[in-house]
Amino acid sequence: MKSQGSFERKFGKYAIKNLSLVLIICYAFGYLFEWIYPDFLHFLYLNPYKIIFQGQIWRLVTWLVVPPSGFDFFTLLMLYFYYSIGTTLERTWGTYRYNVYIFSGAIFTILGAFLLLGYTMLFQTDVFTALGEDYFTIVSGMFSTYYVNMSIFLAFAATFPNMQVLLFFILPIKVKVLGIIYGVILIYQFIVGYGTNLAVLNVANRFVIAASLMNFIVFFLTSRGKIRMTPKQMKRRQEFRREVKKSVKITRHKCAICGRTEETNPELEFRFCSKCDGNYEYCQDHLFTHTHVKHS
Repeated sequence: MKSQGSFERKFGKYAIKNLSLVLIICYAFGYLFEWIYPDFLHFLYLNPYKIIFQGQIWRLVTWLVVPPSGFDFFTLLMLYFYYSIGTTLERTWGTYRYNVYIFSGAIFTILGAFLLLGYTMLFQTDVFTALGEDYFTIVSGMFSTYYVNMSIFLAFAATFPNMQVLLFFILPIKVKVLGIIYGVILIYQFIVGYGTNLAVLNVANRFVIAASLMNFIVFFLTSRGKIRMTPKQMKRRQEFRREVKKSVKITRHKCAICGRTEETNPELEFRFCSKCDGNYEYCQDHLFTHTHVKHS
């Protein structure tokens, strides 16, 4: 915990505020590219083969612009939903911790892509020799922000398990139930994949799921039961912090009789009494009228 706090004190100033909005803006550019020139997105995918063997290092970053799904009305609802839960998590955890969670998900995804490349070269040599670049051109589209977004939802469900949402805008259901359902779907997708006829894609799919959700696994193991709170508790904590910042002021002078300070009464003068035993300071109204403090 100490090292975590020291990292936050050292690097917290570099954290990006309102990171959820930044991600949505990236998607907006992705949808714009998809609308103007759809094939351009293929130059942005996280393709480890092209990064290593063709030096296209920009793909380490540009894959974050690729939107997780096609654009329609439900996409707008999805983006609004993830913006809402993302900003809630940022307010609850703090900007630094939320940044660490999102960027660690992206880093794990990048590592997963390169691990898949290494696995294919070592244990699927026939696939690598026969398909090579074509294979990774196909699977690179699987390494997207889709599962990173899902990890945001899982983190929200773990933090606010008893919050209710309206499923299909009608059915009230607790977030933890949706989290469990989604967890079961992920396990199914991890085991079954795309089907037995596409074994090589099944392997790639497992790398994608495991890598993209590693940040949630780390979060769950290290923070389970430590940051859960209701929205009301979160609001009270924020209000308390604001009040503390307003009320806590360091004062240099304080009268031992009336308690007034140079902050509350800047017009007063304060002096220490040389006849009192100890460091007792008084305002001008009580400097000559107080009873001297004697310890013996």
